[in-house]
Amino acid sequence: MTPDTGTTAILLLAHGTPNVLSEMAEYLQKVTNGRPMPQAVVEELQHRYAEIGLRDTPLPEGPPLTRWTLRQTELLAARTGRKVYVGMRNWHPYIADTVAQMKADGITHATVLCLAPQNSRTSTGLYRRALESAVDNAFTCDFITDWADEPLLAEAFAEKLSPVLAEATAALGQRPAVLFTAHSVPCRTILATSTEAPSPGSPVPAEGIQHYGDSDQPDPYPVEAKHTASEVAAKLSLTDADWFFAFQSQGIAGAPWIGPTVEDTFKALAESGHKGVIMQPIGFLCDHVEILYDIDINFRQVAAGLGLQLWRANSLNDSPTLIRALEDALQTKSA
Repeated sequence: MTPDTGTTAILLLAHGTPNVLSEMAEYLQKVTNGRPMPQAVVEELQHRYAEIGLRDTPLPEGPPLTRWTLRQTELLAARTGRKVYVGMRNWHPYIADTVAQMKADGITHATVLCLAPQNSRTSTGLYRRALESAVDNAFTCDFITDWADEPLLAEAFAEKLSPVLAEATAALGQRPAVLFTAHSVPCRTILATSTEAPSPGSPVPAEGIQHYGDSDQPDPYPVEAKHTASEVAAKLSLTDADWFFAFQSQGIAGAPWIGPTVEDTFKALAESGHKGVIMQPIGFLCDHVEILYDIDINFRQVAAGLGLQLWRANSLNDSPTLIRALEDALQTKSA
């Protein structure tokens, strides 16, 4: 990592989220690179965001994703003693606006890390392109492409999973299934490495992630997501029979997205005799709609309909171990 001379900085990149419900259509166009979404999709997502507290006027503390991302930025700056900036791809503060501020501040070099630990064309790749366009050679960058194997990341997730695992085990009288999840991505972004896809309803145990799509190079995201899950499982001595993996939050419009889905996995778990399941989304570093709505509201209803009790490990949010993981990744992964 380049020594801090007062003109070097850390830049964190994140997804971004709207501040009020009326911004949803514009926000979704950012997510889809300008492709307008059907009004029904806009309204459905407005409903989901309303269910987690978003309103027609800005929340004093901001939406969860923005609030926690800015808090993580503050904690990292306090821990490292360095300037830490944050830029969002899809909403304010936009990457381009943050880079403009860095230029104005005289930054000459930045170490850049995405707050999405697992590398994918749909996250890291798009953020990098936005960053390169904004920087336009104004300063140099060390861009960290992924940090899914950072040991402290797995430790942070294990710290959140451990107490809920004990609680659920006591409530059921037996160890529940643990379902790790990551955000799904479109099938077209994943290159097939197997001629067979998982059959619907099949949980993916320890050796099961496939690649899908039509790109000429494999996207590392599914493998890296599964790696993070396996590292968390190892921290808590979970056996291959104890835990499973699924992709959540598939898009509600457009081409197919990779699975297996949480819904199909729940069904398979219930059919195999499980009475309870703990979800831990290991592709997310803080609360936002994919956790507070998709898991806490939607998947809870799905699980109940199948006779499954559902628990969720708390999100990392302002976890001190997460902040140490960010610091270590910045130190060990930068060029």
